[in-house]
Amino acid sequence: MNLIDVYIQEVTRRLPEKNREDIALELRSTIEDMLPDRYSEQDVQSVLQKMGNPVSLASGYRDQPMHLIGPRYFDVYVSLLKMILPIAAVVAFISVIAEYISGVNGEEAIINVILDIIGFGIWRILEVAIQTFFWLTVVFAILERVDKDKDNQPLSTALTKWTPDDLKNITYIPKKKAISKFEVFFGLLWTSIWAALYFYANQLIGIYEGGEDGLTLVAPVFNQEILLQYWPLAAALLAFELALTLYKFIKGQWTKRLAIVNAIYELTATVILSIILLTPNILTPEFADYKTGFEHLDTWLIPMVIIIFAVFAVSNGIDGFRKARSTVKS
Repeated sequence: MNLIDVYIQEVTRRLPEKNREDIALELRSTIEDMLPDRYSEQDVQSVLQKMGNPVSLASGYRDQPMHLIGPRYFDVYVSLLKMILPIAAVVAFISVIAEYISGVNGEEAIINVILDIIGFGIWRILEVAIQTFFWLTVVFAILERVDKDKDNQPLSTALTKWTPDDLKNITYIPKKKAISKFEVFFGLLWTSIWAALYFYANQLIGIYEGGEDGLTLVAPVFNQEILLQYWPLAAALLAFELALTLYKFIKGQWTKRLAIVNAIYELTATVILSIILLTPNILTPEFADYKTGFEHLDTWLIPMVIIIFAVFAVSNGIDGFRKARSTVKS
C-alpha cells in the first residue's frame, strides 16, 4: 500500500472537486521534499506524522469550517441556549395550562386534570426545547459559514472581539453567594404549587380513592370556607414571595439586605400559616373521621405542621445570612 497516495486521497476527498488536483500536486511535492533520497516506509510514516491528521490539514485548505459551530461562536451559542431554553419551556407549560383550564367542564376531577397538565406539559416542553435547539443551531451554523474572519478566538456576547474592558460590565459573584437559575425557577414553581393548593384545597388536598373514573377525593383535609376568609393574607404572602424571587433573580447573589428580606418573609409566612391553621374547625369532619385510627387528630396534627414549617423557616433564614457572609478564600 502506498501510504503517500492514501494520505493525499484522505486530504483531497474532503475538498471541493475543482481544487483537488492542484492541492494533491502540492502535497506530493511537499512530502517528497521532506523525504530522504532512499526512504523507507518508516521514513514515510515519520513525515506523514509531521504533516498531521488529514482532516485537520484539509480544514486549512477549505474556505468554510469543517465543524457545525466552532470556538468563535460556541460560547455565545451556549449562553443564548441557556437563556432561551428556560423561557421557552415556561411559555410552553403556561400554554398547556391555559388550554386545559379553558377546556375543563367542571365534571372531571381536579387531580386528573393536574396529572394531564403535567404529562402534556412535559411533552410540550420537550417539543419546544427540540425546536429551539434546532433553529438556534441552524442560525449559528449559518453565521459560522458566512463569517470570513479566520480568527478563531471566541467572541463576546455582543459578537465583538474580547477586550479587558468587557470585564468592567461583569459583576464578580463568589460561588458561595451565587443564586442559581434553578433556585429561582424552583422558587417560582413552589409559589405556583402552594397558591393552587391553598385556593383549591377542598379539591386537591385530602384522601383519595381509586375507581373506574380514576382518583376521587373522598375526604378533603381543609375547610375551604375558612381558608378563603384569609385570602387577603394569602394573596399578600403570594405577592411578597413573588417579589422576593424576582429580587433574587435581579441580584444574582446573596447580600445582607437580601438575607434580611428573606428572614422577614420566613417570619411572615410562619405567622400567617399559624393564624390560619389555628382557626377552629380548619380541618373537615370528613377527614378527621375517615378511617384514620387517630383520636383528636386536630389537637396534634396542626401543631406538628406549624412546628415543622417553623423549623424550615428558621433554617432558611439562617442559611440566607450564612451565604451573605460567605467570603472568598485567598
